[in-house]
Amino acid sequence: MGATSGAVWGRAEQQDFRGRVRGTLLGAAIGDALGAPVDSLDLDAIRAAHGPEGLTDLAPGQGRRGTVSHHTQLTLFTVDGLIRAQVRRDTGAWHPPTDLHRAYLRWAATQRDWGPDERRAEDGWLAREEWLYARRGPTRALLLGLGNDVMGTLERPKNPGEAGPEAVARSAPFGLLVGWEPQLVVQLALECAAQTHGHPVAVLSAGAYAVIVHALARGESLDGAVQSTLALLVSRPGHEPVTTALQRSLGAVRQGLPSPARVAELVGEGTADGLLSAAVYCALVGEDVRHGLCLAVNQPGPSAAAGALTGGLLGALHGETALPPAWLPDLEGRPTILELADDFALEMTQGPALHSPAGSAPGWLARYPRA
Repeated sequence: MGATSGAVWGRAEQQDFRGRVRGTLLGAAIGDALGAPVDSLDLDAIRAAHGPEGLTDLAPGQGRRGTVSHHTQLTLFTVDGLIRAQVRRDTGAWHPPTDLHRAYLRWAATQRDWGPDERRAEDGWLAREEWLYARRGPTRALLLGLGNDVMGTLERPKNPGEAGPEAVARSAPFGLLVGWEPQLVVQLALECAAQTHGHPVAVLSAGAYAVIVHALARGESLDGAVQSTLALLVSRPGHEPVTTALQRSLGAVRQGLPSPARVAELVGEGTADGLLSAAVYCALVGEDVRHGLCLAVNQPGPSAAAGALTGGLLGALHGETALPPAWLPDLEGRPTILELADDFALEMTQGPALHSPAGSAPGWLARYPRA
């Protein structure tokens, strides 16, 4: 059933989809919040701070438990951009990468400004959420890539030497476009990754992660989602590092009990393909969501990105009810995340009832302006 095709959704289908959207966004945010306090600490330092088992619970970061990093901030603006793209389609303007770029520029403004500018109605409601104006370790590649209004493209990417995981870590929402064909999901994720991280490994890893989430959101198993992603990527030039990384994650499952050493081996130098490989592995071998997330963050690489990627996979696979309930109350921005998730699900299942060339709900257009 096509979420963006105008097809009629049954109630059970809508509820399942909303649960997976919530699960994906909350799962990614919980993983981000879990890993952020130990980001790039070596395992000895993690164990010294949190005990011999390493980090097994949310720890204080930025002054309190459950605070998120720039990964979650950008993921939310990705969702905002996707909704805005659907709304703008009524005008005949249909170029989602441009709408996503505008959303990322709204995020970049939160990193420069003291707080929201209430006079800018065209920014929509998300850009008026004051908690998003906290600066949470944005990388140089992000700030440079979004430092002016020029949009990076696949032909002329921003930061062509940058292979870090930040573009992958914001790409789960593309996979929630369940009414799109997988090839289109991949293409959109690639084009949007190139706006900040132009290295082929970063770009293709973002596409791979998005289409894995896409398969999970449509009800496939994780192993099946990875296999179908491998088949889809082989036609892409330069796919070898990313497909090899995914194959390594599948092979590692058969190599005995999971361990921090195995996760660290998959993470490697902390590039996008290594983080993707580790996240898939942790999601495959985790006994439950909590175990998979703890496995992902207890390693010396970028723990926040590893947690976010793993959480997005597990949330898309199992839905929100599988997430650790004890962690949800402390999650920074949880009301915003839930509100945005439900708006996304509503747009994708009921969009024509909210806006169309013939008429629109004024409240919806105030939240997601066409401008």
